[in-house]
Amino acid sequence: MTAAHRTLPFGTRLRVTDVATGRSVTVRVNDRGPFVPGRVVDVSASAAETLGITGKGVAKVKLDVVEAK
Repeated sequence: MTAAHRTLPFGTRLRVTDVATGRSVTVRVNDRGPFVPGRVVDVSASAAETLGITGKGVAKVKLDVVEAK
């Protein structure tokens, strides 16, 4: 599963946790973005489905670097 982040190096692995539910997923940064003010990370559709946020579209999440590149 993948994600976009503005500054983290490509290949960095992140644990993305939905703070409301505690559900988490590990993703790999492979793109730049999001370019919407106030948003920090954009996850792939499969990662969003795993987190259970596909219906909401936006969620407050916590990011933890699992493996830095």
